[in-house]
Amino acid sequence: MKRDHRLREDLTEKPEWLVKKKCPHKAKYMAGKRILPKGVTGKEKLSDLMANSFLAYNSARLREGCELYTQRMLEQDVTVGMSLAGALTPAGLGCSCVVPLIKAGFVDWIVATGANLYHDLHFAFNFPLHVGSHLLDDTDLRKNDVVRIYDVLLGYSDCLMATDEILREMLVQPEFQKEMGTAELHYLLGRYAAEWETKAGLKDVSVLAAAYRCGVPCYTSSPGDSTIGMNVAGVELKGNKLRINPSIDVNETTSFVLAAKRSGGKSGVMLMGGGSPKNFMLQTEPQIQEVLRIKEVGQDYFLQVTDARPDTGGLSGATPHEAVSWGKVDPNRLPDAVVCYTDTTIALPILTHYALSNHKPRKLKRLYDQRATMMDALVREYFAHNK
Repeated sequence: MKRDHRLREDLTEKPEWLVKKKCPHKAKYMAGKRILPKGVTGKEKLSDLMANSFLAYNSARLREGCELYTQRMLEQDVTVGMSLAGALTPAGLGCSCVVPLIKAGFVDWIVATGANLYHDLHFAFNFPLHVGSHLLDDTDLRKNDVVRIYDVLLGYSDCLMATDEILREMLVQPEFQKEMGTAELHYLLGRYAAEWETKAGLKDVSVLAAAYRCGVPCYTSSPGDSTIGMNVAGVELKGNKLRINPSIDVNETTSFVLAAKRSGGKSGVMLMGGGSPKNFMLQTEPQIQEVLRIKEVGQDYFLQVTDARPDTGGLSGATPHEAVSWGKVDPNRLPDAVVCYTDTTIALPILTHYALSNHKPRKLKRLYDQRATMMDALVREYFAHNK
């Protein structure tokens, strides 16, 4: 017994090398929450599960992203832009996540691939998409009039072709016969999508319809790179007068960011995937600083979900630290920048649930209705700096 007592006393004494070593910053580095979680019971709320179990690696980044979005980015004075890349609407994420975020006032403007907005129309028109498998015979699918988006299946004639037919009927209407940006194009399409939703007895299934109702402008960075753009080109062959002017989009989106800053507020981006929508959303700051020569410092908040590697030089994996060198992100706000390397179809439902359960709805900013006012302000400041 005496021997055991002496042994315990010896173990409580600090080794000589540890006593002599100076560690002035150790307490700071070790200030994080201790990793000693309780066992999962199955009864936890999502927020509690994340707080107690999402402690390291990309689970921790996802938790940090949810906290950044909910606690900082959803303050009333923050203008939030969301980019959408990858086939998210065909997977149902428009209905399950994007629409609820729009309705809650958690998204103020959107940049999406044209494909996401095109496939969104299937839901508005009540054309079904189905859960399938990625292990199917694509030659046999083609013979049987079925199209595959990985493991999502949809009919070629009774979904794609039918959607195109309705879309063309919209595009030849009088209100489309002019030059416009993609926000106006999608707003007009959203009005029809909302009517189709109502006619089909559906509610809140279309991003374009929800954006129309809530005044959230939707842009696409590559108007010709989708079936919407293909149909715009197709009806142009018959003399349709619709013309898409990308410069309108560049200046309007830039005016949103500038207006947020000039009002004393902040600007934040939530980037679901990378690609062209990510760059189009982030280029607003270089447009202000580099092209318009207006003094500015970059986005205040940066949240990205991506599965792309940064070391290949591809835009989808480009980090917020790299974005600082372009003036896209305020270097003083890098602690408010989170990148989570995972699949958007995993992260976005969790992010949406976390935000809706931890933050009350915000008042809608209705940026679509303020486009002209914000553009006037942008033009005035541009000429003030470039006499």
